Parts: sequence; structure tokens; C-alpha cells
Amino acid sequence: MKLPHTLRSRRKKPRHPKKPTAGSPTASTKSAESPTTAPARRRGLRRLLPSWKLVTGLLLGACAVLGGAFAWMYAHIEIPDEHDVARRQATVYYWADGSRMVGVGDVNRQDVELSQVPDPVRNAVIAAENADFYTDSGVSFQGIGRAALNIVKGEETQGGSTITQQYVKNTYLSQDQTVTRKVKELFLSLKVSNQRTKAEVLEGYLNTSWFGRDAYGIQAAADAYYGVPAKNLNPSQGALLAAMLKGADTLDPALGPDHRKRAEERWEWILDREVETGSMSAAERATYQDFPEPKKPVKPTSQAGQIGYLIDIANKYLKSKGSLTGKDLAAGGYRVHTTFEKDKVRALTRAVEKVRKESLDPKKRAADRHVQFGAASVRPSDGAIVAVYGGEDAIKHFSNNADTAGVPAASAFKPFVFAAALEGRGERFRTAGLDATRAPVSGAEAVSGSPDAPLSSRLSRSLITSGNAAFVQAGKDVGLKKVRDTAVAAGLRPESMAKLEPTFALGTSTPSAVRLAGAYTTFVNAGTRTEPYSVTKVERDGVALDGFEPPEERRVMDESVALEVGRALQDVGWNSLRPTRDHWFSGRIWAGGTGVNDRMKSAWFIGATPQLSTSVAMFRTKPDEPQLLPMNGVGGADSERGGVFPPRIWTDYQRTVAPDSFAAVPSAPGVMPPAVDQEPARVSR
Repeated sequence: MKLPHTLRSRRKKPRHPKKPTAGSPTASTKSAESPTTAPARRRGLRRLLPSWKLVTGLLLGACAVLGGAFAWMYAHIEIPDEHDVARRQATVYYWADGSRMVGVGDVNRQDVELSQVPDPVRNAVIAAENADFYTDSGVSFQGIGRAALNIVKGEETQGGSTITQQYVKNTYLSQDQTVTRKVKELFLSLKVSNQRTKAEVLEGYLNTSWFGRDAYGIQAAADAYYGVPAKNLNPSQGALLAAMLKGADTLDPALGPDHRKRAEERWEWILDREVETGSMSAAERATYQDFPEPKKPVKPTSQAGQIGYLIDIANKYLKSKGSLTGKDLAAGGYRVHTTFEKDKVRALTRAVEKVRKESLDPKKRAADRHVQFGAASVRPSDGAIVAVYGGEDAIKHFSNNADTAGVPAASAFKPFVFAAALEGRGERFRTAGLDATRAPVSGAEAVSGSPDAPLSSRLSRSLITSGNAAFVQAGKDVGLKKVRDTAVAAGLRPESMAKLEPTFALGTSTPSAVRLAGAYTTFVNAGTRTEPYSVTKVERDGVALDGFEPPEERRVMDESVALEVGRALQDVGWNSLRPTRDHWFSGRIWAGGTGVNDRMKSAWFIGATPQLSTSVAMFRTKPDEPQLLPMNGVGGADSERGGVFPPRIWTDYQRTVAPDSFAAVPSAPGVMPPAVDQEPARVSR
């Protein structure tokens, strides 16, 4: 049926483009689909990517799921009861034989109301730890994310937690660095922030935080550092205590000059930060220029005698492994098995105190006042520290003389110069097919012999006679950097090395007794050494912690070099330990120490055998004075600046712990060793 003309006229015919003919250039590219109804085809990499609609949908769905999970966890995680600090277990330390040494774990804490904490102290804490504490939501999502990522990657966690988060961790959670604990911390922090006032959170934080010195809370910290209640702290003291929150293990000024430097820098930064945040005026800040020096730490009586020094060395080792902090140990619950042998610790103590009692008279001789001793004994076979003498009493003399750098090694350092010279000469001569130990030398080395004499003979003779010129020249020839690297490879710490000046080769560096005893084992072991260690196992809740396996032995020096230097040290040992009327040392001993030509303010003796390497240091120092006092006249006019006493201590100790090392002086003609009934020879000791 035909439509009316009017309707037909209104109906427009669709216009179609002219149909391309065969062979037309556009015929093959035209699609049968209309361009207005079919989507454009994706080309190239776009075909592999999802559409923006799909991406948006997935993101919205993920947000919905995460939001729901977040809401569910927030609703179902309840704020638990606070930790009962009174029930915390002690950390127990054990001797090498498994017997109990001491337990450390009394929690030093006394809560105070926030009103008892002066405003300047609160301001210092907030400026240091969480400047926007009063306006934040209680959590730092950025800090939590960074910490969680580091945990997953197996790296150390970083700071950035808010005061609320730290309070939650101190009060409700463990110190474990796990993702689970971080998630709990997040939700509990949000709940605490919503349910408690900022004042309540700040009060709880100040009462539960660890400030070092076994002090939990601001009240205990005020007493431990300044002997006053928290309410009597001034703004400067408050800034230093706020600094301790970052880590008293590295900031307590009493732990050494490096700690004091870091503490002063942190203290100044906090005061400046208070000005930046508006809690202190610049005028008031200008009045705090003198560092608020805290009092000396006080150890509990259970750590009297040598026990406190042993715990100090064990704790340093634990912290060096990276898994435990001072705060962890203070929280308690650990079982620490050490390498310390009770009989050897007691024998070393008796040997030192015998010299102090019988040979020093501070009441009559001023030079005998302020005399200090430090000693350490290391087992060459595995590096175990079996004994130390850190001072007269750990609760009276806080610094650990056995493990504290600051006393120049003097001629005790020369064996490392000797070794570096041989190794350096060997590197140059081995390529020419020559024997490096017989290479001629020139210059000041010739002081001890002919210029054509072997290098080892000349340095060996200088070592025995306490000659200096040969070692200065040897250091110059081989390079002081090479000498330093050789000493560090043998076990001396880089931070104890002195400036690379000409006198560096004469022992201006200040290694500890523990480190020197360990380094001399390199010569006993023909060039191999094991890092000194003091802990064999750590347990918590009956489970052993990972990472405390004994260190492995490794080669640090060419065997021929170590043997050559070792022969010289054995000559030094024979000359240093001349026999008495009744006994003489019948074994091999690698020995070194200060000698008659040393002008250092110290007296050293290191005696190493295949069983034990023991170093003894003697020096003079006044409390609170960094500079050592002269040794002239110590022990009387004939004592060579105290030089006869360290080898005497070593002999008494060795005779007690290794009596087989000594034999009765033979009476047959021709068998008697030389110099019977004489003092130790006045040579390099």
C-alpha cells in the first residue's frame, strides 16, 4: 500500500556514500559496520590494556572491600588490658658452664600525673617525637606503610610513629617487628585516639616510655639522670630526656665521648625545634647554652665487681647482631648464655688486684693515684672472650676499661706495621720472583742493622729493643693507609685508629684490650682470625633466637707474613718473661707491648699462646677528665712508667689458669735459661 504523498514527502531517504567500485583504494578499508554504531578498534599496545571503565570499576570494588575490612577490624579489635610490668621476667645471664651468673629485670617505674610534668618537658617531648600531636588522628599511615614494607623486605624498621602509636605499643603490644603487630598498632591507635583525650594519651606515654638506665617513665628517668622528681626538671634537662627517647643506647652521655657528642647534637636540635613549633621563644632558647650534664649511672648491687662489666660486653654483642635493643633487654624474659668462664674471670681479677695491693701506694706516691687497669682474655681457637677485667667495681667505676677505646697502644701496635711492611714489600717483589722478606731496605730502617740485612731481621730487632726509627720508615715506605688496613683486618676497630701521621706507626691508635687480645690471635693462627664474641645462645620462652651462631674463622693475612711476624713476637716473649728462681715459662708465647722508648701515657702487655691471648693495659685518668695522666713514677722510680706491671699480671693469671705453661727451673749445668731471678728484661713489652 502506498503512503499518502504528504507522508512520503516527509520521509527522507538515508544518504549512503557511493559504493566503492572494485579496485578502488578505499574499498578494502571500509567496514561493513556504521562508524556511528561500532567502537573504534584498539591498535598497538592499547589492545593489551584494560579500558578505563574496567579499571575504575576494579578500583572502586577494591576500595569497597578494603573499606569494609577496615570497618570490620576497627569494630572487632578491642583495647586490651595494660601490660602488668610487675610480672615481667628478668633477663638471666649464664656462665660458660651453664651456671647462673645474674638476673637483671627489676622494672624501675613510678607513674606520675601529667600535672606533675612541667609544661616545658612536655613541649620538648612533643617537639622531638610528634610536633602535630594535638591535631593528628593518632596514627601516621605513611610511617606504618614504610615500616610494614621494610618488615616484608627484611630490612630494619624506621621511625615515624606518633606518640599515640608509641603509647599503644608500650602499653598493649609487644616490641616484635612484624606486620601483624603493626596492623594491630594501627587500629588500636585509632581507637585510643577516639576514646581518650590527648592529655590521657600523653600521660600514658610519659609513664611507659623507656629512657635508658633501666628507667621506665619520666619520673624514673628524672631520678636516674638528675636525681630529682619529674616536677623539678628544668627545660634544658627536659630536652635531654626527650632526646633519650630516640635511643639511650646511642645517646646516653655517660657511655662515651661519641655518645655525648650525639646527645649534645640531639639536645640542641630539640631546643631549636621547640622554637620552630612555637612552644619556646628564641629569647628563652638563647639562655640554654650549657649542656645539662647528667649524673653518673648507678648499677644495681647485683652487678657489683666484674659482673656489670661482663653484662656490658654481652649486651654490646647482642645489640651488634641487630636483633635486640637495650629496651628489649630491659623488658626482660631472655636467657643469655655467655662465653665467660668463672674461674678465669676470678683469676684475672686476683692478678690485677695483687699488683694494685702490693706494688701501688697512692697514699705515699702521688704518681700511684688514679691508676686504672683493663684486661681481656680471648681463646684463639674460636674467638670466645673468656675473661675480662673492666675496673675495680662496676657499680663504682662505670666505664668498662676492658672494652673502651682511649688508651694508646704504643709499641703493642708495631706488629701490624711489621706485617703491613712485609705484605707491601711482598706485593712488589713477588712479581719479580724475589723473596720479599730478604729484600734490602734503606733509610732509617738501617738504624737497627746493615742496609743489606733482610727487612724482617731489622724490624724484628727493632721490635725486641723497642726501636722506633725502623717502624716510622717502614710505615712511610709501605704507606700508613696500608698499615691501618692491616690492623683493621686483624681485628682492631676502624674508629679506634688515629690520624695517619708519621707517629701513627708508633701506636697512637687506641684499641681496647678485647680487640688487641683478639688481633694477636692472627699471629698465633698463622694469618687467620675469628671475630671476638661473648654470647653463644639467646632464648626466650624456651625458643632459641636466630643469629647467634659463633663467628666463622677467616684468613686476613698471608700465612708467611703472619709466621714471620710471629717468630719475632716469640723472641719478644722470651725476652719479656725471663725466668725467676723457681719457675720459667716453658711454652711458646707471642708477646708485644709498650717498651722503654715509648713516651705514651700507657703500659701494655699482650701475651698470646695457642690456648689463650690475654692483653693487659695500665693507665692513669681522673674522673670526668678525657686526657690521660703521665705514667712517670708509677710504682716507684724503677718501674719504667708502670711497664713492669702488665707482664707481671699476665704471668700470675697465666700461671693460675694454665699451670702447665710453666716449669720448674732446671738445675742441671748448661740447661738453666739466662737471667735467672731478674725482673723482666727492659725491652718491648
